[in-house]
Amino acid sequence: MRQNSTLSKFDGSNSWVILSPIEQSIKAKIEKIGTPLKDWDVNIYRGVLTGFNDAFIISGEKREEILGNCKDDNERKRTEELIRPILRGRDIKRYEYNFVDLYLINTHNGLKEKNIPRIDINDYPAVKKHLDEYWDKISVRADKGDTPYNLRNCAYMEEFDKPKIVWGNLNLSATYTLAPSGMMINAPATMIVPANESLLCILNSKLADYYIRNLGVTRNGGYFEYKPMFIEQLPVPKNIDETIFSKFTGKELENESEINQKVYELYKLTEEEINFIEKTK
Repeated sequence: MRQNSTLSKFDGSNSWVILSPIEQSIKAKIEKIGTPLKDWDVNIYRGVLTGFNDAFIISGEKREEILGNCKDDNERKRTEELIRPILRGRDIKRYEYNFVDLYLINTHNGLKEKNIPRIDINDYPAVKKHLDEYWDKISVRADKGDTPYNLRNCAYMEEFDKPKIVWGNLNLSATYTLAPSGMMINAPATMIVPANESLLCILNSKLADYYIRNLGVTRNGGYFEYKPMFIEQLPVPKNIDETIFSKFTGKELENESEINQKVYELYKLTEEEINFIEKTK
């Protein structure tokens, strides 16, 4: 016990965590150099909850069928704007995503504080016809808006119109990517708005993942639940020189070792500390 003992200081309100001297040193450096994401000028939001995905998340084939049922060009144009591409957590990969031709029928409930009215299903007869096939399910679901045709209230609906960093809820390791403007994501997948290439590289780094995974409990099989409550605690240096990571844009997977090294340098880790992180699974 004496040979493996370590001194730990518990003088704050955070959960008690017993760390070895080298782990304490790494943690202290990260927290000294970075600012928690919750104190950045960014927002973290979860994806859309439909209450019944079978009705509101449709295939590309069903989308074409609905558009084909529109009575005129005006209805078709409105309907095309309403049906948005969507990613599920399983579609999100490290630095990339796999779009599997799925779409959200975005019959949102409006934004009352911005005087944006909810979607009136009567303006979308072809969509209404589709949703009526699921009436028994959508009419009794808990997550619904003012009518069974509407999605539940979402105060940040407009944020999906911006580029964003997205990730799935349950993963074996850091798996973040950029999603373009207009792309929706399905809960429990989560997003950071606005997107930032440098932040994306740091989030996907071994150092950031080491820090975040020490905030929670790893499940059987090595899976970790990447909850917003953990992500927002990650200290990240502000005012990062964008040129540090910009040269990797679009080629991150080919240059992960160099990206990790740049992140270690940002946080001023020693060679011993870097080796410790590299050996940590």
